[in-house]
Amino acid sequence: MLFGQSVFQSVLERLKAEDKTTEGAEAPAAHRVSGLGTGLAFDVMAGVSVASQRVGQAYFDNLNLDAAGVVEKPAPAPPPEPVMPDHLVRTTPQEVAEELAISAADTLLTLREKRRAFARANHPDGVELPFRDNATKRMMLANLLIDEALRRLSR
Repeated sequence: MLFGQSVFQSVLERLKAEDKTTEGAEAPAAHRVSGLGTGLAFDVMAGVSVASQRVGQAYFDNLNLDAAGVVEKPAPAPPPEPVMPDHLVRTTPQEVAEELAISAADTLLTLREKRRAFARANHPDGVELPFRDNATKRMMLANLLIDEALRRLSR
């Protein structure tokens, strides 16, 4: 390296010097850079099978194929049918009233708390889709009963 030259200039000088020394020998291919070894694609593909060196074959080498060429995966088992909780089966006004246990001693606060507790356990958004009709009926009945009890309190 000469003083006062950049690294780039010194590399160019070295390549020119190498070209002059190899002119008498076999001329490198026009698409090759002098001093560069094998092509990168060959180095990368060294451990890959011959079939996958063809364009588009590397993907298929990673598939699990049987003799026919296609492996069929077994169909996933259908999810088990959801089971309706026991409390959603009780949809008559009498059954809902028994669960709420509304009495004459209930206050505004206790009735509100009963409504919230009942909604936590029975709200249609919190149950499986096939059971939402029963949950809706139960919530309607509970709201009706609690609203009636609140009206009686206000009298």
